[in-house]
Amino acid sequence: MRLIFVASDPMEFRGIAATAGERRKSRIGVDWALTAKLRGNQVLLAANGVGWKRAAAAVDAAHNVFPADAVISTGFCGALDPQLAIGDTVVATCVVGPEGRYAALPIPGGGRATKGLVISTDHVVGTADEKRALRAEGGSVVEMEAAGVASRAQALGLQFFCVRAVTDLATEDMANDFNAVLRPDGHFDTIGIFRHLLKRPIARLPELIRLRQNCERSAKSLGEFFADCRF
Repeated sequence: MRLIFVASDPMEFRGIAATAGERRKSRIGVDWALTAKLRGNQVLLAANGVGWKRAAAAVDAAHNVFPADAVISTGFCGALDPQLAIGDTVVATCVVGPEGRYAALPIPGGGRATKGLVISTDHVVGTADEKRALRAEGGSVVEMEAAGVASRAQALGLQFFCVRAVTDLATEDMANDFNAVLRPDGHFDTIGIFRHLLKRPIARLPELIRLRQNCERSAKSLGEFFADCRF
C-alpha cells in the first residue's frame, strides 16, 4: 500500500523512520517530509506544524504528489484516561474535532495498544481539570491534528487511521504555558519558551526536560508499533 503519515513535528517520526528503509528527504510544500519503505509499504512521512489546519494542509500537499491508499494521523498526545502511562500507544476508534466526528479504522498487528476516542482541540490542554472534563465526554487522549487529517481523508476518499503515544498524564498540570508561545505558523517560539521559563525556572525547567524525555520514549513506542503493523 501507499501510506501518508502526518504529524506536527519530525521528532514524532523518529521511531518510525528508524525502522524504515530506503529513506529519502522530500520537498512537497510542507515543513518536513520523508519518503521510505515500511514493511513492504511505500510511505510518505509529513510534518507541518501544530493544529488541525496545518495537518489538513499536509494531507493535501502530500496526496498531490504521492497519491495514497490511506492516511495515518500519528504523533504525541496527552492522556485523558488516568490508566494510561507515558509511552503508551493508543489506536483511535473515533476522532472528535471542532467540525465533526470521524471514524478511524483498526490496524492489524502493531503489538500492545489501547483503543479509544481521540479528541482534537484547537489549543494545548495543559490542566488536569480540563483533561477531566474531556474524559467525561468519553475521550481517551487529546491532541491537536487528527481531526484535520480525518476530514481531508474523508474528502479524498482515503482510509483513515490514527495512532498516538502518550507524553503527559491525565493528572498533570503543566507549569509551562505552551499556548502562549504557539506561533501562527504552527511552531512553538523557542525564545518565548525561554523567557517564560525564566519567570518560574524551578518548576518549568524540570518539566521541559521531563517532557523531552517523554517525547523520546513515545517516539520509540510509535516506531515499535508501526514496525509490526499490517496494512
